[in-house]
Amino acid sequence: MNDRMLVHKVYHRLSLLSLTPYTLPFKPVQFPSALSPASIRARPLNGTVRSLRTTAVMATSRLRNLVPVHAVASEDGSGGASNGSVSSTAATTALEDEEDSTLGVRYRLPPQEIKDIVDAPPLPALSFSPHRDKILFLKRRSLPPLAELARPEEKLAGVRIDGKCNTRTRMSFYTGIGIHQLLPDGTLGPEIEVHGFPDGAKINFVTWSPDGRHLAFSIRFDEEESTSSKLKVWVAQVETGIARPLFKSDEIFLNAVFDNFVWVNDSSLLVCTIPLSRGDPPKKPWVPFGPKIQSNEQKSIIQVRTFQDLLKDEYDQDLFDYYATTQLVLASLDGTVKEIGPPAVYTSMDPSPDHKYLLISSIHRPYSFIVPCGRFPKKVDLWTADGKFIRELCDLPLAEDIPIATNSVRRGMRSINWRADKPSTLYWVETQDEGDAKVDVSPRDIIYTQPAEPLEGEGPTILHKLDLRYGGISWSDDSLALVYESWYKTRRTRTWVISPGSNDVSPRILFDRSSEDVYSDPGSPMLRRTPAGTYVLAKVKKENEEGTYILLNGNGATPEGNIPFLDLFDINTGNKERIWKSDKEKYYETVVALMSDEKEGDLPIDHLKILTSKESKTENTQYYILSWPEKKAFQITNFPHPYPQLASLQKEMVKYQRKDGVQLTATLYLPPGYDPSRDGPLPCLVWSYPGEFKSKEAAGQVRGSPNEFAGIGPTSALLWLARRFAILSGPTIPIIGEGDDEANDRYVEQLVASAEAAVEEVVRRGVAHPNKIAVGGHSYGAFMTANLLAHAPHLFSCGIARSGAYNRTLTPFGFQNEDRTLWEATSTYVKMSPFMSANKIKKPILLIHGEEDSNPGTLTMQSDRFFNALKGHGALCRLVILPYESHGYASRESIMHVLWETDRWLQKYCVSHTSTVNVDPDASKDDSGTVSTDSESKAIAASGGSGPEVSNTEHEGFDSLPRINC
Repeated sequence: MNDRMLVHKVYHRLSLLSLTPYTLPFKPVQFPSALSPASIRARPLNGTVRSLRTTAVMATSRLRNLVPVHAVASEDGSGGASNGSVSSTAATTALEDEEDSTLGVRYRLPPQEIKDIVDAPPLPALSFSPHRDKILFLKRRSLPPLAELARPEEKLAGVRIDGKCNTRTRMSFYTGIGIHQLLPDGTLGPEIEVHGFPDGAKINFVTWSPDGRHLAFSIRFDEEESTSSKLKVWVAQVETGIARPLFKSDEIFLNAVFDNFVWVNDSSLLVCTIPLSRGDPPKKPWVPFGPKIQSNEQKSIIQVRTFQDLLKDEYDQDLFDYYATTQLVLASLDGTVKEIGPPAVYTSMDPSPDHKYLLISSIHRPYSFIVPCGRFPKKVDLWTADGKFIRELCDLPLAEDIPIATNSVRRGMRSINWRADKPSTLYWVETQDEGDAKVDVSPRDIIYTQPAEPLEGEGPTILHKLDLRYGGISWSDDSLALVYESWYKTRRTRTWVISPGSNDVSPRILFDRSSEDVYSDPGSPMLRRTPAGTYVLAKVKKENEEGTYILLNGNGATPEGNIPFLDLFDINTGNKERIWKSDKEKYYETVVALMSDEKEGDLPIDHLKILTSKESKTENTQYYILSWPEKKAFQITNFPHPYPQLASLQKEMVKYQRKDGVQLTATLYLPPGYDPSRDGPLPCLVWSYPGEFKSKEAAGQVRGSPNEFAGIGPTSALLWLARRFAILSGPTIPIIGEGDDEANDRYVEQLVASAEAAVEEVVRRGVAHPNKIAVGGHSYGAFMTANLLAHAPHLFSCGIARSGAYNRTLTPFGFQNEDRTLWEATSTYVKMSPFMSANKIKKPILLIHGEEDSNPGTLTMQSDRFFNALKGHGALCRLVILPYESHGYASRESIMHVLWETDRWLQKYCVSHTSTVNVDPDASKDDSGTVSTDSESKAIAASGGSGPEVSNTEHEGFDSLPRINC
C-alpha cells in the first residue's frame, strides 16, 4: 500500500435518451426536443451526462435517438507499407525514440491521423420549436480538459454532486444558441444569435416555452471562490434573441441536483432553487459519534447489487440533505416571484396538461446505507399550480428489499403520471406480486386512474389488468389507448388496445410477439403534440374512407439489414399500407418525427409532414422535411463530413455461421484504398459485446444496415482505420439459453464458438492476417475479451479490455442479466470469471479503467485485482488507471492517452506480433511510434496533470497522473 495523498475525483457520464418517454416493447414515437448528429450513446437526465455500458456496435452520427436540449453529447499513416500497416522502418525508429513507458510517464498523444479525427470540431445539436417553425442550433465544444473533471465532488446516495455548482458533477454544456426560421420551402432563414449574457457562459437545460416564444436555460461560469459558478436561470425572446436573467435578485440560484425548472404555462416557470436561508455545508466531525452499525436482526432477505457512492454515516446524510434540499419558486416573465411549499428534497415536478395542478415528488428520511437515493422513502403530492397542498397520493417506505430478479419492482404506487389526453387525470400502476418477479400471480400489475380532485367517496378506477410487467401507455382519447407489457425471462411482449372511456368495450391484444424477434416488429406508433404540450397517438384519416388509422414507424429488420418504413395501420382491422420506406440500395433513411401536428381531430393524410434523416456508408447524416401528397423532400441541414480523411472507407455487413448452426453477422470496415488482392491481409481489430437470447432463430437475425454512416466516437475502434487496420465491429456473440436453460451456463463455450467463427470469416476473406488479430471491448466487452484470451488463446495475438469486471464473486447478487446469486449458480459464476482463469492467459492484455468508475459491478478494483492475478502467473499485461475518470472516459488528456496506449499495444503485439508466453522483463518499456511535441506536452501538463500515473512492482506513481502497471 502506498502513501499517496488522496485527492477528490470526478467523472464523466456519456449520454443517450431514447426516442420515447418510456422504455417499451412497442415504442411510441414522439417529437424530439432535440437532435444530435454526433455520436451519442448514453441517456441524459436533468442536463447531466451519465454513464452507460458501451455497446459493441460503434455509435453512428446518424440520429438514432433524440436528445433533449438540456443534455449535453491524410488518409493513413502507413508510410507505404504493402500490407497497409505501419512500415517496419517507421516502427523501428519509433521504438528507438520512445521514452521509458512506466517511470514518470506523462499523458501522451496518439498518432496524428487518430488525433485529427478526435479533435475535429463537434457538430451542433438541433432542437425544433413546439410549432415546428423554428430550429435551434445548439453549439458545442470539443472534449473537456482534465481540469474540469478534477473539480471536487461529493459522492452521496448514488449521486455525485458538484458543491460549487450545486448540480451533478461533470455536466457538459453548450457554448451558444442560434435560432433559425424554418421557411416553407424547407430552407433556413438567417441565424439569430441568443445574446445578452457574458462571454464564456456555459449553457444548460435549454427548453422552449409552450407557445414557442421564449427559451429558458441556465448559465454558469467557472470561477474559483465565486458564486458565479452556481447556476442562474435566464430567458430569451425567440424573435430577437435577447436574453436576460429570470430573477432580478442576484441571490437566487438553481439547485439542479435532481430536477431544475419547468414551464407551467406560457409565461411562468417553476424553479428548483437553493434555499436562501441555507448556510455553510455541515462539517465532518473530527471524532465519530460512534461505530458504523448495520443490522439484520429481523432476518429479512435483502439482496442488492454492487451499488456505488452510497451514504456511509450520519455526516453523509446531513451533507446529502444540504445539497439536495430545494426551495420551489414560481417565477413569471414579468418579474413576479413566489416561494411555494416548504424546502424539501424534491426530485420531480410535473404540471398537469391544463396547468391547474402540480404533481410533486420528493424523498425523505430514513435513508439507507445499502441502496441509492432512488430507493429512499418517496412521497408524491398533488398541489395547485400556485403551490397549495391538495392531497398526498402516496408515501412509499424505504425499498431496500426489491428482489434482484429482472422485472422485479417497488411495491406500492409507481409510474404516476398525467393522462396526456385529459386536462387533469392521473394514472398509475400497482404490483400484485409484492414486486417479486419470481412470484407467479395473475394479474401481476393493475393500472388505475383517478381525477386530480375526485368527488367525495370516489376511489380509483381500474383501467386495465396485466399478467406481464407494465411497460407504459400511449394515449389517444376515451376511445383508444395502447397499453404495453413485457416479461424478460420469456422475452414476451404484448400490446393491448383499450377504450379508456367505455367499460362496454373489452380490451384486446393488438400484438403478441417475442421482443427478440426483430423481423416481426410492427413498428412504433407516432405521437403528435397537443395544444396543451402533451403527446398523444397521431390518428390519421383518409379521404372518403372510414376507419381508425395510426402511423407505425419501424426499423424494418430483414435478412439483408434494416429498411425503415412508415405504415398507415388500421387499428380495427389490422390492415396496413406502407406509405414510405427507406432506399435500400445506397442510402439508409429513417423517420425521425412528425412535423404536421393538428390542433384538433385526425390528421388528413394529404397534410402529412415528417422529418427524416438520410445517410450512406460514406455520406454523413443530413435531415429532410418530407411532405405529402407529393412526398417531396427538402434538405434542411448540410453538415460537413466529420472526418474527410476516412470518407472513402469500405464497409460491408458480413454473415457467417457458428459451428452449432447459429447465423452470425458483423460489420467489416476496411481502410480507404485498400485492395486485398494487391495489399494482402491486414492486422485486424475485433471489437464486440455479448448479448443474451432465448432462441437460436432470434440470435441469428440481422440487426443494423449496411448503408449506415460509420460514426466514429472519440474512443471508437474505427479510429484504427486511419492506421490501416481492418476492423470487425460488433460481431454478434449470442449467449443462448433456450427453454428453461440458463444462457450463462454455457457462456464460455458459446463465446469461444462465436469468436472462432468471426476469426475464420475475416481470414477466409483474406483481409486479416491470422497471426495479427486483436480483440477488445468495453465493460461487458472487456469481460468478453479477458475470457477469450483465457479460453481461446489460439485466435488472438493480444487483447484490450476497458472498464471491465473480471471476478464475478465480487458481484454475488447478479450481474448483467444474470439474476441468480453466487450461491445459486456457484459453478457458473466461477467458470465465467476470467480472474479464475488468470493462469491460462498467455497472450498480452492491456487493461484500462477509470479510477472513479461509478458503474455497478465494474469497480476499479476489478482491474487492479485481475492485473495482480495475471502478474502473479507471469502474464504479459499492462494496467492503466485514469485519474478522475468514470466508466466512460471524458477528458481530452485521458482519451488521447487511452488511444496512445491502445495504438502502442496494437503496434507492438498485433502488427509486430512480438508476444511471448513468459513475461519479457523489458515489456514495460514503451515501444510506440508516437511522441508528444513539446508544445502539446506543455499544454497537456498545464491543463490538469503531468501525465499517466505509473505503478509497477518497483515504482509508485503520482495521484495526478494515470496509473500504469506493467
